[in-house]
Amino acid sequence: MTLWRTYYHLVWATRNREPLITETIEPELYNYIQTKAKSLNCPIHAIGGIVDHIHLIVSIPPSRAVADFVMRIKGSSSHHLNHTYPSQTFAWQREYGVFSLGAKQLQNAIFYVQQQKQHHADQTLIAILEPQSLQLQ
Repeated sequence: MTLWRTYYHLVWATRNREPLITETIEPELYNYIQTKAKSLNCPIHAIGGIVDHIHLIVSIPPSRAVADFVMRIKGSSSHHLNHTYPSQTFAWQREYGVFSLGAKQLQNAIFYVQQQKQHHADQTLIAILEPQSLQLQ
């Protein structure tokens, strides 16, 4: 068995930054992403966001490319939501941001992601980690 400890902070937005992640859709979306990531052997440490973007803290094994993980999560989650809520078209933008984390940064990153709504309300964001700074428009 291979030992690995990799941590990534991923962020991406809805297509055209539309406010698609409503209070109704959010629990379904987060649940789906966690289940799908688990099936890919990629544990989610934190998931959070606001109406137009999402942040994940995830471990991705060295045998899987980050781009492959993101593609699978984004594609299957939008497909799932479009079938679960057929009256609304859900889509992600093509781009995403990815940051690698060390073990010492993990807990702070988890807290930041879990508190996304509060950080946006209080304007206590870490700019480099937000879609607008990453030019994910």
